[in-house]
Parts: sequence; C-alpha cells; structure tokens
Amino acid sequence: MKRDRELLYDLLVVRSVEQEIARRYSEQQMRCPTHLCIGQEATAVGVCAALRPEDVVFSGHRSHGHYLAKGGDLTAMLAELYGRGSGCSAGKGGSMHLVDLSVGFLGAVPIVGSTIPMAVGAALGFLLQKLPRVSVVFFGDAAVEEGVTWESIDFALLERLPVVFVCENNLYSVQTPLSARQPAGRTIAQVAAGHGVETESVDGNDVFAVQRAARAAVDRARAGGGPTFLELATYRHLEHVGPNEDVSLGYRSAEEVEAWRARCPVEHATRVLLERGELDASELDELRRRILRDVRHALELARDAPEAQGSLLSDVFASTVSPIDGDQR
Repeated sequence: MKRDRELLYDLLVVRSVEQEIARRYSEQQMRCPTHLCIGQEATAVGVCAALRPEDVVFSGHRSHGHYLAKGGDLTAMLAELYGRGSGCSAGKGGSMHLVDLSVGFLGAVPIVGSTIPMAVGAALGFLLQKLPRVSVVFFGDAAVEEGVTWESIDFALLERLPVVFVCENNLYSVQTPLSARQPAGRTIAQVAAGHGVETESVDGNDVFAVQRAARAAVDRARAGGGPTFLELATYRHLEHVGPNEDVSLGYRSAEEVEAWRARCPVEHATRVLLERGELDASELDELRRRILRDVRHALELARDAPEAQGSLLSDVFASTVSPIDGDQR
C-alpha cells in the first residue's frame, strides 16, 4: 500500500494534468474527445495504489486517471492526445484508447461495458497459468445496464477468478440521472450483491477509504477468494465530454454540483494530512508548484513531438508489427 503522502501526490498529479488539458483544449491541437476525471481522482488513485506492477487494469472512456495511477507515462499519454507518434497508442487512439503494456494498463475502450469481459478474460488467463496476478476493471454506472456486465460477473463467480469490478458511480450517464434509468429504492451494490458477488460501497471521494477497500478486494482475489464488486460514489465536476462547465444545460443543478465540489477528493486528502501535521502549507505549495512545472514540461514535449506516421492498418492484423511493444506477430 502507498503512504498517505504518496496518495496525495498522485491525486495532485491527476488533477493538475486534467486542469492543464482543459486549459489548453481550446487551442484545437488535441483533436480528440476528452472525458476529464476532475472530481473522480480518488477512485483511480486509491484502487491502483492497492495493485502490484504485474497486476492489470482496464478502463473506459474516462481513463486518464486510471492510466496515470497505474504508472503510465505522462508525456506518452499527452502525446497521444496530440496525435503524436510517441503517444502510448502511437498517436492513433486518442484520449479514449490509451494502452501501456509495460505497466499493466491493458487498454481503455469507449464502448460502455466492453472492457469488463476483457478483464475477466485476463483473470481467467492468470488462473490457468497459475500466476498470482489480479485483473481490475473500471466502469461507470451506465455499464450496469449492459447485459455483458452481469454475464461477466457470473462467469467470474463460477470460476472464482482474480478480478475486481470497480463501478465509479457518478450518478449520470451523459446527462441522464440514475433516477431515470434505475428503479427507485435499490442501489447498484444491492443489484451486484443479488448475483452473489462480494460487494462493498465506498465513499469514492475518500482516497484512504478507497485504498483500504481495494486492498481487501485485491488480496482476496489474489488468495483465490474470487471477484469483488466495489461501488465507489463519486462525481465529475465538468461536462460529460470536454473541458467546460455544464450547469447551464439544466440536467443538474448548481446546488448539486457545488455540494459535490465541497467533497472534493483532492481537498479532502489535503485537509487530512494538514490536520495530522504530516504536511504543512509551505510544503503543499511547493509540491503543487513542482507538479505543475512537470506537467507543463510534459505538455510541451508532447505537443512538439513528431506527428504520427505510417499506415493506419498497422496493429490491425496479426501480421503487423506493434509499435506499442515491438513484438513481431
């Protein structure tokens, strides 16, 4: 497990990266849709802090935090957004198709729920090879309305697979609230528990609570105890896709947004460490300055890197050479 100061550092990095992307997005050089995770940093940081390097992670369209928390290269991720050849997906995937096999980030796919069976397949591979590894998949609350989610969970239960299902419940599918998609009087965790999977609901804005819950789930999976379903209550501060505020659209109120912002995961972790005396205000200011400097430097390197070259058909067929890991297929 990571120390609390390390968790705060990771939170600050993800927040700074997302804010800088939002600030520069209007320059029209990142020509791909971006789903920013401002407000949801603790889910990524807390879960990935419980993993070993050899464990694997899968994600969906809101993937930046997951990629960075799993150890992904910042400059390579930003280069991917700029469409550069040095991007983690060779500049062809953009924000929603990040991958880095070297750190166990096996991929992000924007189709809702699509990486859930992939994560189960990876876990089955670990079981068959007798490898002490764990597969983790992040998905939003809308994914529980996809049949493949429950089919995957049932199979994972049947085979006692080492997989952790992480539902980041941010209350909305684009602009549609849970109340318009789910019957009243039940939670997502209750639905999962009805399938027989070990389930826990956690405050997704508390990175320390998320890490504890994730550690228990990961340890259980690694020991042969089977899958766990974590429902993490969280909230995105900005629009579904893009760098802007969206209260004017009317699907959520300013009061609701401000109430969740008051529970900001970065500010919560900061406050805890300051109150404990594990960090002082001057150290915090210096840490933030250093992180911002590093993020801006990475952005400049990514922006100035050569554009992606080569055939769009590479990495499509088995006979091609992958620029991601260099394997000859």
